[in-house]
Parts: sequence; structure tokens; C-alpha cells
Amino acid sequence: MKQQIRDAGDVRIISLSGKITIGAGDVMLRELINESLESGHTKLLLDLGSITTIDSSGIGEMVASYTSAKNRGAELKLVNLSKKINDILQVTQLITVFDVFDNEAEAIESFG
Repeated sequence: MKQQIRDAGDVRIISLSGKITIGAGDVMLRELINESLESGHTKLLLDLGSITTIDSSGIGEMVASYTSAKNRGAELKLVNLSKKINDILQVTQLITVFDVFDNEAEAIESFG
């Protein structure tokens, strides 16, 4: 998995590409979120537009990242979900847990 991190104002945007699967991205996702939280970022936006594959471990890590953010008083939102990831979140009912956006501008604005 590859990542690109940038800030838009006070929103930390973490763009991921490749796979979020056991042993190939799940740990990296956790580390990226934890590093952002530890450096004081409270508005995190996860751009999943270039993720090609995600498995249960990847989904579990997304939920754990969301929980870590919430526990630290931060927000974690998702943007640019592929149809496959959107379908997985629908089936697992996790779509109701995450704030999901179709475009980055909308997502950034939602942080207020």
C-alpha cells in the first residue's frame, strides 16, 4: 500500500492506494492514523479512491482507526469509496458508522 499525506487547512488528508489486507496495508493504516493523532491532528480524511483490494483485516483496521480517533476527540471521515468498498460497508452496516463523502471539497467542508 502506498500513501500520500497532505493538509488542507486543519484537515489531514491521507490518500491510500493499493491493498489494505492482512500483512499488506492494515498495519500501515494503523500507523498513519496514530501518527496523525499523536501530532495533534483532529480532523482526518481517509481517501480510499485508489484502493484496489480490502479484506476483513483492512475493514477491521478502518473501524479500529475510527475508534482511536473518536477516543482522542478527533474525527475520521471517508471519501472516494470504490463501489466494492461501498458495497462491503453497506453489507456490514458500517456505512452507518462512518461519515462518507463522494468528493474531497464536500468532506473538508463537513468538518466545520
